[in-house]
Amino acid sequence: MNISKLQLFYLAMLSMLGFVATDMYLPAFKAMEVDFATGPEQIALSLTVFLVGMAIGQLAWGLMSDKFGHRNTLAAGLALFTLASFGLAFSDQVWQLLTLRFIQAIGVCAPAVIWQAMVIKRHSSQSQQIFATIMPLVALSPALAPQLGVLLADNFGWHSIFIALTVIGLILVAATFAQGNDSVEAKQTSIGSDIKSLLRSKSYLGNVLMFATASAAFFAYLTGMPEIMAQLGYDAKDIGLSFIPQTIAFMLGGYFGKVSVKKYGDEKVLRQIIGLFSVASLLIFIASQWALTSIWPILAPFCLIAVANGALYPIVVNRALASAKQSPATAAGLQNSLQISISSLSSALVAALASQAQMVTGIAIVICMAGLWVGYIISNRELSQHFSAPDNSRVVSDE
Repeated sequence: MNISKLQLFYLAMLSMLGFVATDMYLPAFKAMEVDFATGPEQIALSLTVFLVGMAIGQLAWGLMSDKFGHRNTLAAGLALFTLASFGLAFSDQVWQLLTLRFIQAIGVCAPAVIWQAMVIKRHSSQSQQIFATIMPLVALSPALAPQLGVLLADNFGWHSIFIALTVIGLILVAATFAQGNDSVEAKQTSIGSDIKSLLRSKSYLGNVLMFATASAAFFAYLTGMPEIMAQLGYDAKDIGLSFIPQTIAFMLGGYFGKVSVKKYGDEKVLRQIIGLFSVASLLIFIASQWALTSIWPILAPFCLIAVANGALYPIVVNRALASAKQSPATAAGLQNSLQISISSLSSALVAALASQAQMVTGIAIVICMAGLWVGYIISNRELSQHFSAPDNSRVVSDE
């Protein structure tokens, strides 16, 4: 890739910021309960409020970025995130915590959306490889951010977590202003027509649906696994350790996917990935219907789903955004909003039936598998060619 390592690091930091801000303060929940003199529900609500802000902000920043340019819009979002983080470090009332977490989420949506649009606009010829390089790093964020949060909270108190996020925000604001300013082309279409065009695009909609449903399978698993393991008698430490194998699997999937796409092309690799995802989903569904004594009948096939997702994400995100080069940030914002919405529904289904987490997790993942196939069929306009009867005259002539 011709992109510099410094630029690649900058894009990776933008992509990881949302996950770091989501997960870094989780280990400090108990300490925050004491300081805020409240119960666990109010502190946990700060995470829900953050996710709501993420769902709302994605599309808004995408629309603004296409109108006002990537650099200035990104800097504004990062500045909002930084100010909210600084305020959180000194909050002492629950209403302040909830309000500032919502504002922080709105701000962090800017880098979450715009880094993808920057890749498409500035590095279109290398976009597939860049996505495949960065997305496995993103998978590390949920695993590493809580560990960093523990380190800070234990040594400096929970306030230091938000001070650290403030410093990261300041660094990224400075790095953003050091970027070249994008020229903003006069738009010939309205925002409404852009969104309608995206929703009518089979390529865009199909690839977004694949991205969303593959992510939703992850959310279903992440929601159900702690309860499944608790019902099987595992302790909190074991539950935490159980998330390490799929993180490694996701990274391996990203690496092998990047190598395979380079060698065989993304269409062939995508078909193989969907096949792997389907087999693993069916294995989980079968295991979920039996009385288990160990978590491995579910954990092992889910690692295969993680491998599939690690390879699938870069392909479908690149395909979706490459089909919308006239408004890449709007496309990225709409894509991420749909992904979060569908994933949240999957998580909510499992959470609502948590007492039967094992069974409902298997059902939710199979539903996501079906959605993945629907997305593939929608996106692949030439799919019928793969199922048409062979032309015997051509077979004979080829021989």
